[in-house]
Amino acid sequence: MMETLTPMVLASASPRRQELLGFYGIPFEVVPSGADEAAEGPGHEQVRELAKRKCLDVAARCPGRLVLAADTLVCVEDQVLGKPQNEEDALRMLRLLSGRSHQVHTGICIACPDGRVIDRVATTKVTFLPVGDDLLRRYIATGEPMDKAGAYAIQGRAGAFISSIEGSPTNVIGLPLELLTELFSQLGLPLF
Repeated sequence: MMETLTPMVLASASPRRQELLGFYGIPFEVVPSGADEAAEGPGHEQVRELAKRKCLDVAARCPGRLVLAADTLVCVEDQVLGKPQNEEDALRMLRLLSGRSHQVHTGICIACPDGRVIDRVATTKVTFLPVGDDLLRRYIATGEPMDKAGAYAIQGRAGAFISSIEGSPTNVIGLPLELLTELFSQLGLPLF
């Protein structure tokens, strides 16, 4: 069993990831990554690469510590949707999602004190109801979509736009707890 004598490091400033990680009762501290977040390729490959890049960046600054990093992207058809640049970009993204299904990919990377690096990707299928421009603009005016991949927060007001989810709901929020529980259990972390 791996004992965490010092707090784990979460390589993310995301309040949503912090809240979700807090469910485990494992002490952690936040050290955001400064790694480059530009990547190429399909969404599932991008999130794996970005999570690993963030994890290794923070692990280099926190030697001997268990480091967890994650990255989430929304993909519809062949388009990868990150965070919107402005309100018009948010509207463009939400129009793409309206009335259809898309995938949410989250890459997870854990750097262990013994030098092991574990990385995985979780994917969830989300289907939006058809949503008109007037309602989308009112949603955008709340400010909620502006720092979210795909320009929506399933745990917020946009939950009203969702008709179905196949897979992990916490993955859509940004940290797939089902996958993380499996990885933490394999590492022997004392949960809860």
